[in-house]
Order: sequence, then C-alpha cells, then structure tokens
Amino acid sequence: MLVDIIAGARPNFMKIAPIIHEIERVKHPKLSYRLVHTGQHYDKRMSEDFFDQLNIPKPDVNLESGSGTQAEQTAKIMVRYESLLLKEPSDLTLVVGDVNSTMACSIVAKKLNQRVAHVEGGIRSFDLSMPEEINRMVTDSIADYFFITSDTANKNLIKEGVPGEKIFFVGNTMIDTLLANRKRFTKPSCWDDLGLQKGGYIVMTLHRPANVDEESSLIELISTIIESGEDVPIIFPIHPRTAQVFETAGWEHPRLKLVDPLPYLEFNFLVENSMGVITDSGGITEETTVMGVPCMTLRDNTERPETCTVGTNELLGTNPRAVAPAIRKLLDGKWKKGGIPPLWDGKCASRIVEQLVKISDEI
Repeated sequence: MLVDIIAGARPNFMKIAPIIHEIERVKHPKLSYRLVHTGQHYDKRMSEDFFDQLNIPKPDVNLESGSGTQAEQTAKIMVRYESLLLKEPSDLTLVVGDVNSTMACSIVAKKLNQRVAHVEGGIRSFDLSMPEEINRMVTDSIADYFFITSDTANKNLIKEGVPGEKIFFVGNTMIDTLLANRKRFTKPSCWDDLGLQKGGYIVMTLHRPANVDEESSLIELISTIIESGEDVPIIFPIHPRTAQVFETAGWEHPRLKLVDPLPYLEFNFLVENSMGVITDSGGITEETTVMGVPCMTLRDNTERPETCTVGTNELLGTNPRAVAPAIRKLLDGKWKKGGIPPLWDGKCASRIVEQLVKISDEI
C-alpha cells in the first residue's frame, strides 16, 4: 500500500516526522510512502529548517502552492494534488492536523475515490470563526480512518456518527517528536545575546487574528502582559503576521525582546527553560504540558481541553484583564503542576504504523 503523507505547514512537520521514521524502521513489505509537501509554508525558517532538524527526508513531491487567500491557497493545493494523483495514484492519503493542506488534499483524494486517514482527527474548538475548525470538520466528515489523541476526540467523532471501528486512540505524534528530540534541544543565539537565565523569562507567541490584527488591541494586550510581569523579560519570537502589525505601530518596550521565528530545537530549548509561556497556539500547549512548563492561552476556547484538565495550560480568553492575575500566580510560584494525558508517551507513531499495516489488508 502506497501512502501519501501530506505536509504543508510548520505544525505538520513535527507530526509526520515520527510516522516516517517508524515506517522506515519497520520496513513492512506491504507499506510504502510518498512524502508530499504542499508548499503552504515556503519560508525556510517555517519549512526547510524543520526537515533538516527532524531528519525528515526531502519531499518526493513539492506542490509549491505558496501564499494567497484561504480560497486561493486551498484551490492551488487541490489542483496540484489532483494532477499528481491522476498521473501517479497512491492507495491512501494520510493528512495531519488542521491546516489548509489537510482539508484540500482530503477533498481531492475522496473525489478520486481514494481513502483518507486523519491523524489528530476529532479535536474541536466549536468555534467556526477559526479557519482551522472548518478544516477539521470538513476533513473528518469525509475521512475513512481517524487516529486520535484523546478520549474527548473519540466522543466528538462518535457524536458526529463516525463508526467506532474506524477510530484508533493512538496518542500524539507531536509528543513523539518532542520526546525523541528533547536531548537535542539547542541554545538559540538570543540566549547569550539577551543574557537569559533558566527560569528568568517568559516566552510569548501570538498569531491569531483576534489577538494581532487590530493594532490598538495588540498593543493593549502586550502592554498589560509587560506591566503584569514586573521585571521579567518577555521573549517574543514574532510570527510574520504579527510583525507586520508591529512594524506599522512602531511600538517598543525595553523588556519586550523581539526575535525572529526559531527552528524547532532552538524554540523548545527556550520554552523548556522559561518561567512560563503565553500563547494563542494549540500545539505549544501540548508541548508545555509534557515539559511541565506553565502555559497561559489567550483564546476563548481550545480544541485541546486535556492540556487544561490534565496539563499545565490555563485558558485565559482574549480580554487583557485576565492576564494580570494569571501572571501574578505564575510569579508567586502557585501555578498548577499538571500531568501528562494518556498515551502521550512517545509511541504514537508505532501504533499508527501498526494500524496502517492492518488497513493495507483492506485496500
């Protein structure tokens, strides 16, 4: 069975790496793969660095979709993936996460009567203002197999009518990658440049439209974070989307340290050694949970509730007034310790590949 493994954006690369490594380790005669990079993230720091650092082989195919509006990007991916399948068919399309590439390639595969497997199926924020939620819902509505990270995802899929025998609770491939590379985390150049010390700073990442698109709201939010943090530096690897707004505003503060987006090993070194993290990213909340790092999420909802109920994450919402009490609790050393969700043990990829071998008997 030839499996197309689809990757298009930064979060995808951490999720596909352990699956590829496991397929290559097992070398099962019924299972082979073709790595398809859609080109959704085309900047080297957002794409190529991850292939190098995570030892992912160069893509067999790069669709080079590039940027554009949601519709433009999705359309380019669909047209180019369809062309690939018509010329060189595969047997199963395996998609991960919830980016445009996930939905686009799922639709193309199903319209060509090809089966689709969704890694990280079933997670829901129930917020249709998030493009990712639409991608998740559409993908899960047509997928054939679901590899899930939690019991919550299982319940969501069952409620939506997915047969239980198509759902496989395997764990979290993001955590496979984290645990496999933890000893390889690398000190970024900003560590010495900024004179950072373990536990002496907060890492912040922001990129969601609700937080960064409106200049005045963004400045109010960051001002509140800085004022609440006493003398603690805020290290801000700034997303390209956010950088545009910052450049227009021309706003700065001596304790706000802007750095370029960091490769995987450097970024996680920064997170693991921080006092805590402030973010609006879903994936980072999973990594901080496993590393035991306090995490504050500036969103009104989360598709990863286990990071709050089990892990180190707290959902603060988008109102800046919620930030100060949370940072106070962090500074006072009163943050919850948290635990690790079931099956987030670094063995997810082996469970996925074992199931793929079984699926190969059906196709």
